[in-house]
Amino acid sequence: MPNDKCDRAVRVTLPTDGPMLIEGPVEVSLPGGGVARSDRFTVAVCMCGRSARYPWCDTSHRRRPPRSQRNTK
Repeated sequence: MPNDKCDRAVRVTLPTDGPMLIEGPVEVSLPGGGVARSDRFTVAVCMCGRSARYPWCDTSHRRRPPRSQRNTK
């Protein structure tokens, strides 16, 4: 899949808070060398690192206030 020719651009949505949304199907290369695949039409990829289903989002980010509402010093 990484070198396959794509007939159309893949849409990736980067929200301010929450997971990265990618139009699927997708193949994600993991830091340890593994690969995670999903055939879903839209995939939510964890950006906070708290997901028990990493690299897929399990909404663990909701337990913490959004970045825009956190007190930064």
